[in-house]
Amino acid sequence: MAVDLTDIATLSTEPGELPATMVAWVIRQEREGEPKDAFQLEEIETPEPGAFEVVVRVMAAGVNFNNVWAALGTPVSVFGYGDHPQYGHHIGGSDASGIVWKVGEGVTRWAPGDEVVVHCNQASYEDPEVHGLDPLAAPSQKIWGYETTWGSFAQFTKVQAQQLLPKPKNLTWDEAASYGLTYFTAYRMLIDQCKLQPGHNVLIWGAAGGLGVFAVQLCKAAGANAIGVVSNDEKGELVKQLGAVDYINRSEFAEMMRTPENLVDKALDKERFKASRGFAKRVKEILGDAPDIVFEHVGQATFPTSVFVVKPFGKVVICGATSGFQLDFDVRYLWMRQKQIIGSHFANAYECMRANQLMAEGKVRPVLWQTMDFDGVPGAHQLLHENKHLGKIAILVGAENEDDGRYEEGPGAIRAEVGA
Repeated sequence: MAVDLTDIATLSTEPGELPATMVAWVIRQEREGEPKDAFQLEEIETPEPGAFEVVVRVMAAGVNFNNVWAALGTPVSVFGYGDHPQYGHHIGGSDASGIVWKVGEGVTRWAPGDEVVVHCNQASYEDPEVHGLDPLAAPSQKIWGYETTWGSFAQFTKVQAQQLLPKPKNLTWDEAASYGLTYFTAYRMLIDQCKLQPGHNVLIWGAAGGLGVFAVQLCKAAGANAIGVVSNDEKGELVKQLGAVDYINRSEFAEMMRTPENLVDKALDKERFKASRGFAKRVKEILGDAPDIVFEHVGQATFPTSVFVVKPFGKVVICGATSGFQLDFDVRYLWMRQKQIIGSHFANAYECMRANQLMAEGKVRPVLWQTMDFDGVPGAHQLLHENKHLGKIAILVGAENEDDGRYEEGPGAIRAEVGA
């Protein structure tokens, strides 16, 4: 059935009342594959909020690589877990800004009409870890819009009330929808996991990428000294604009990267280690000392160098492995120099709230490449899949224009082509 998108921003109901159906970009298991084909428009029943849940009218959504995986059905299909078996469909989208439209039983903090940003961590209210340890430790922990359905690529989304944050008034809808997943991840890594302090020296891999641009800004806001590793000098200048002391073009030390070849060839590995020593020397020359913290998300290609370059008693914090998740390193540099490796995954609601406040104060800014209309969802994910994107993409849903949603003066998003 054809779905008309001409009035996607027009609703027949007021806050407090949901329409019977909504338009959504839906993935179903039988059409997993290329994002341009897996995402299809459907008119489906609008979800009702349960206890401690909220239904939000989506004004804008952010695009992340996790829904490329959802479309492809790799490395695992989303349909075997989360709430997917219950509903049989996947509506992706793990970043959103919007308007509270209806609240469920027990919700007292939010009311219809409130303007919000959504963070993507969900966990069961019944898990004891939620109340005394950290929701990220709960066995029920899931990423909304990937491990669950009812994400942001629809007119309405259903979330837990604890996922909501006040929308910064200095940002437009698309700007407010562009930063949550990557920014909140970087915040937890540096501020809570590594206890970032003024004067700390921080090495940031992929400093012009989706995580790195926020890591650099957090270092500046905290009074720390950041050095970014980037793929070209143009991205290096952006990193300096964001607050880095300087940058290193990784092509100058290309041999330091772990590869399948130098993993087994001792002569090649000797050259790799020589390049890593040269890289460590350059980092120390720029910062005046070895880094206290290495911000990792590249994984296999860079991890041996990360462990080597961080100072004694320093920390390597990692949240992903874009180049491969099987890591090797010389463990002597870890134990003999008493370094730490810390794993980190997204952020809890308190961390998201603190990070969002920095955004509202203009101390950290979104870095946004492009905003697309609602019909751009499949194409945006295809760009990510083919690595043809040049930064973060936002999608207009209920908002009609890119300028909508800003009510106060203040710095908005930096519009830039970015990438690791």
